[in-house]
Amino acid sequence: MQTVPGPDIAQRERRERLAARVRSVAPSGIRRFFDLIQTMDDVISLGVGEPDFTTPWHIREAAIYSLERGYTMYTSNYGLLELRRALAEHLARRYGVVYDPQDELLITFGVSEGLDLAMRAILDPGDEVMIPDPGYVSYAPCVTFAGGVVRPVPTSSENRFHPRASDFAERITAQTKAVLLGYPNNPTGAAPSRETLLAIARIVAEYDLIAVSDEIYDRLIYGREHVCFASLPEMRERTILLGGFSKAYAMTGWRVGYVAAPRDLMEGVLKIHQYTALCAPITSQMAALEALRNGEPAVQSMVEEYDRRRRVIVKGLNDIGLTCHEPDGAFYAFPSTEAVGQSDEEFAERLLLEEHVAVVPGSAFGTCGRNHVRCCYATSLPQIEEALGRIEAYVKRKRKT
Repeated sequence: MQTVPGPDIAQRERRERLAARVRSVAPSGIRRFFDLIQTMDDVISLGVGEPDFTTPWHIREAAIYSLERGYTMYTSNYGLLELRRALAEHLARRYGVVYDPQDELLITFGVSEGLDLAMRAILDPGDEVMIPDPGYVSYAPCVTFAGGVVRPVPTSSENRFHPRASDFAERITAQTKAVLLGYPNNPTGAAPSRETLLAIARIVAEYDLIAVSDEIYDRLIYGREHVCFASLPEMRERTILLGGFSKAYAMTGWRVGYVAAPRDLMEGVLKIHQYTALCAPITSQMAALEALRNGEPAVQSMVEEYDRRRRVIVKGLNDIGLTCHEPDGAFYAFPSTEAVGQSDEEFAERLLLEEHVAVVPGSAFGTCGRNHVRCCYATSLPQIEEALGRIEAYVKRKRKT
């Protein structure tokens, strides 16, 4: 019996082991600085975007008690119904937007999983997503990993990094599928006004787009109320709302967040979650339930403290000569490095090596972040004041050279 010869393996061109879309994404620009910190002593970190508060005791106690009662099993793919009901009440009370806890709310492994689910659920290869620049480091890679194309929408310090609706309108193409918003913004702290959000919402409706709105910092806003994108006219049915417990309740390590979306969009989001994650940890969900029920006093206390720190660090940076707008929310200041005559990467690296203060180069968050650095003020006031002293010494020294 004659056999058909197979391909000449020796002559076949070697294939790449990693997918092209994965290879196209550069490693995180933040990671190198964190690796450097691990090799140094006496570093004051203004780099990590994590509350310095410990999760309030009553939330930890609720998780401990749940373990003592044997709550160690899977939950529904959607998450604990009791938690979803509490979350639905929370969103309706705060923002007037109503979701059915049965099938329009999903508990996730933090907002990070929710973002990944949303992108994979709505994007076909080549679909474009408009994202304000600078923005959180995971936004663009999640679009790319889902097969989408990133369409940056520039913002600038002249406008305090607030996005403008006209800049979205100018960049819409036949391939545009979605708008990805994150506000208050990481790294700039900018939170668009209600008028700006309404203008963006009109564009979303006019061009039949989907809005993915990351509102993890919704409770960390100063001097005014947060505007939930899904609460705007016609936006509930067009919005995938992402939120969580990490920032407001100091629960970063618990890895618990949520997706809120209309049923047709949630169907796709849930399908991916079912096959890739199954459900969020029940212990974290029990903690989140306690946070919603009884965590408000702790949230208010932490926000007041962040506001104090915000005023100190912004004034200090401006006094040093590093021009810095006042952030609307989150816990990040975003000063310019131009007065020192250094790029953001050079400034961040030299400041770390010479003064042992860690900040993050703004270019890690997008092209429009160049010549700025992110300074996280989720650290104690004494640490912030010491860091400002070291930064001032560095800036004075560089200006003399």
